[in-house]
Amino acid sequence: MTSDANRVLIAEDHYVSRHLLERNLMNWGFNVVTAEDGEAATAILESDDAPPLAIIDWMMPKMDGLEVCTRVRQQTGRPYVYLVLLTAKSQKEEIAAGLQAGADDYVIKPFDPDELRARLTVGQRVVALERTLAKKVQDLETALADVKKLKGLLPICMYCKSVRDDKDYWHQIEEYIHTETGTDFSHGICPNCMAKIEAGEGVGQA
Repeated sequence: MTSDANRVLIAEDHYVSRHLLERNLMNWGFNVVTAEDGEAATAILESDDAPPLAIIDWMMPKMDGLEVCTRVRQQTGRPYVYLVLLTAKSQKEEIAAGLQAGADDYVIKPFDPDELRARLTVGQRVVALERTLAKKVQDLETALADVKKLKGLLPICMYCKSVRDDKDYWHQIEEYIHTETGTDFSHGICPNCMAKIEAGEGVGQA
């Protein structure tokens, strides 16, 4: 897994539980950030350097885990954060409420270390896939922008001023622009060319 997918937030107000989680995760190779309440957790997850994984306790002061999940999911245009809800609640309706609030997964207290590690591994895979897809979308947008820029550069003959289209045919510039945009031309003589004509010079000379 990438180093970014090894970063995780633990939001847990109970000191002993938070310390136990932190010790386990560090032993598994995670880089851990901690928060003692929901407001602190939300601030971290809304920051520019938010960890891509988070373990959120349901019951916390200032803001509970459901509200933290809801706030995170309201963010748009940001990298995805995989949220694991940590809860003593085990009723189906309660679990459904947590998932509907935006949690990706949940672990029932007291948690089993092997189960938690397995669920975090799933989160790492999801995060890695999301980051890969986001990079591909960015590369595609860059490529499309380059194509658009290249399409704006018209190959034009330096002598007769004909323009080459995408099929390698040459057209008079008026014909090409009319075909591409529907614009018609009215012809005249600009002051510089008129002065050259009156002076007996060839029009179009440098």
